[in-house]
Amino acid sequence: MTGSPDVADLRRLAREVLAPVAAAGPPGRVDRRLVRALADAGLLPRLFPRALGGSRDGDVSATELCLLRESLACESTAAETALALQGLGAYPILQSGTDDQRRRWIPEVAAGRAVAAFALTEPGAGSDAAALALPAEPDGGGWRLSGTKTWISNAPEADVYTVFARTGPDPGARGVTAFAVPGDAPGLSGAPLAMLAPHALGRLDLDGVGVGPGDVVGEVGGGFRVALRTLDLFRPSVGAFAVGMAQAALECAVAHARQRHAFGRPLTEFQAVSHQLADMATRTQAARLLVYDAAARHDAGQERITREAAMAKLFATEAAQQVVDAAVQITGAAALESGHLLEHLYREVRAPRIYEGTSEIQRTVIARELLREADAGTAP
Repeated sequence: MTGSPDVADLRRLAREVLAPVAAAGPPGRVDRRLVRALADAGLLPRLFPRALGGSRDGDVSATELCLLRESLACESTAAETALALQGLGAYPILQSGTDDQRRRWIPEVAAGRAVAAFALTEPGAGSDAAALALPAEPDGGGWRLSGTKTWISNAPEADVYTVFARTGPDPGARGVTAFAVPGDAPGLSGAPLAMLAPHALGRLDLDGVGVGPGDVVGEVGGGFRVALRTLDLFRPSVGAFAVGMAQAALECAVAHARQRHAFGRPLTEFQAVSHQLADMATRTQAARLLVYDAAARHDAGQERITREAAMAKLFATEAAQQVVDAAVQITGAAALESGHLLEHLYREVRAPRIYEGTSEIQRTVIARELLREADAGTAP
């Protein structure tokens, strides 16, 4: 696929090529056939520069990332998630890694031969990522990592992890360093986690995993900046994932309401149903506009899009939850049967309100930015 991606083409590709591969894959585990299919279809290479095995002449735009995630989510949440997790896991290395790190890992990820993971969250450090405590103890010219990471994408089966650990005594974000850790590193183990919706998530256990200066991603003590730089790009696209699920639920509800009759007439002729569909469509479109506004600001080089990104993720994920729930209500008992699209979406839509910053954290961020702008006299 070359040129600007077309939504209809992306949805057709996801429906006809990727969804069947995903359906045959292992639930809740890394699906390497699906990852390779994403690469063979030309989608994974779109995330990476041509010089490193991708198909881009520059960095991926936030707008294109959102378009990819929304379109895939409309047809296959598994394909969307596999694509997003490859990007999330690889982008710290692409954006902040050394030339050696980039040459080693990015071409393999772009080709679907290697699976990448972003290892930030710990049992006691989720929304408050600056509270992470996993220590990197000095060991000769390097460090030893010991502790646990949890709810980590693609764990414990990834080929490379960007692991965030505390290399200094400074509190909060200071003293955190990012490391590129191969999945077969001695002392690294883990286990998959069974989630509400099957996802490739797991726990990582690090028992004296050795890392050296050549494994540092970015600068020593600069790991939190590495994390935020990646999340700034991917946070609006979480909203795009939610928009894709909302769109799929809306289309499903409309189709059902048109063909299902009650009391001698189609459901669409009942105002209670038609007005609900109108509200669902309005929420979905409003979420879409917020998402692409944040992405456009990022692509235009706006120095700070913290508020816009938080608004996009907050509104889109909350709206998607409402839209999917309403679609289930309109469809009735059939939507609750295992294997129904809406049953799948009902489980799938819950997680985005939590990961990459909960809805409560997004509200805190938005309020903080509003007050900061008011203090600076720059409020719109």
